[in-house]
Amino acid sequence: MSGLIAIVGRPNVGKSALFNRIVGRRIAIVHDQPGVTRDRISAEAEWRGRTFTLVDTGGIGLLRGEKADDAIVQAAVEQVQLAVDAAQVILFVVNVQEGVMPLDREVAQQLRRAGKPVLVVANKADNPEAEAGLADFSQLGFEPAFPVSAIHGKGVEPLMRAALARLPSAPAAAGGEPATALANPDSEPPLKLAIVGRPNVGKSSLLNALTRSARVIVSPVPGTTRDAVDVPFETEADGVRRRYVLIDTAGLRKTRSVSDSIEFFSVKRAEASIERCDLVLFVLDAESGILEQDKKIADRIVAARKSCLIIVNKWDLFAEAIKPQSEAQQARLARRQRRDGGMPAPGTLAGFGRWIQEKLFFLDYAPVIFTSAKSGFHLDRLLEVVRYVTAQMQQRVPTALLNRALRDAIERRQPASAAGTRLKFFYATQVKTAPPTFLLFVNRKDLFSTAYAKYLADELRRAFGYEGCPLVLVARPRPKTVEPVRAKGRSGGRSR
Repeated sequence: MSGLIAIVGRPNVGKSALFNRIVGRRIAIVHDQPGVTRDRISAEAEWRGRTFTLVDTGGIGLLRGEKADDAIVQAAVEQVQLAVDAAQVILFVVNVQEGVMPLDREVAQQLRRAGKPVLVVANKADNPEAEAGLADFSQLGFEPAFPVSAIHGKGVEPLMRAALARLPSAPAAAGGEPATALANPDSEPPLKLAIVGRPNVGKSSLLNALTRSARVIVSPVPGTTRDAVDVPFETEADGVRRRYVLIDTAGLRKTRSVSDSIEFFSVKRAEASIERCDLVLFVLDAESGILEQDKKIADRIVAARKSCLIIVNKWDLFAEAIKPQSEAQQARLARRQRRDGGMPAPGTLAGFGRWIQEKLFFLDYAPVIFTSAKSGFHLDRLLEVVRYVTAQMQQRVPTALLNRALRDAIERRQPASAAGTRLKFFYATQVKTAPPTFLLFVNRKDLFSTAYAKYLADELRRAFGYEGCPLVLVARPRPKTVEPVRAKGRSGGRSR
């Protein structure tokens, strides 16, 4: 076991800045406004060869204008308590420039009840004058405070030495080395799944349902999630254990709807999550159908060349709402919706899925899964499709089979000519997976049109699957020693 260190404290003392400093990269949003962090944000970290899990939490205590019975406030408090319960060492962050505040005493009282090792982190100790107030924090009842400047990295080294010394010893492996320092180099890294969509479509509910825990805050208030929250997750199927990291993201809004800088950074983190993930779980709301913002999110997924599943959430609510309708009402609704180009009439899942793929035609390679995070409908099916698409995007096509499939596709439909010159294909090879990328050697790269590339991609998908995966075809002028694909299919392998 590598150990878990939790960072706690009242709002706006620099917890997220310390989290980013220890992890070594910007994960949590850092902002002057109190209360930015709400969910537990965790990351695997390493310090001087020792690996551990670091958890950032929301501030303990009410901010101005908040009420104790507010659902989001209560959920944030529960997230902090869960982190404290799971932690083996707690970093209690205070602001040395402000001294001991009443909320600090309340937090200290709560931490004493937990009975865990607690290190007081006197943050914002940017100068000797600030450090002079360290002695005041002895009244909190813990060991002497560590003066730290999270922004500048000052004092973090002695703090981490003390924190790691209080973690449980890692079990010794062969040779007497800690097991955490001997990570298996052959073990595959976990697959990163980014859950994206517009606000309030059920992204956090879906994450909690998959992990079967209240891992992130769920609220009907749009914009509850602000950070991109990474949650490790494991499944076992057919005797095989698979590791994932679920990335819960802020809802992606229209640019003009982003009202403040915190939301701006939240949206940017969500966009960055698409870039760094392996597979996108794109969540739609069954009740509202496909809106303009959904199409823009789909366009970002396509631009990032990411494998994708389309998840239609809240299907149970949609199905329940249409039950009272008579067959005649449903028929009239179907005619009107076909005429107006709106959502399809209630019917089979397959029919609704076809409508979605028609509306998101540029993302037509993505399978459509209908779920309900609330009832658990089709969640097992969702995990099956995740495994299937993962295998699809990791497959490599043997070069001989690839060229045979291309030769057959070219025979069925010849590329258009330009100024009397026809595009010729000589040889192809797969150069990358995730996304599957194919290098095609041609006589003239400028003749390789987007339309013909789409045709060949569809033919390769028909031959080899690649469901859920974008296919990238890159044309390159032929090497001098390469023969045409069509010529290879003729007897003797000679070109004419």
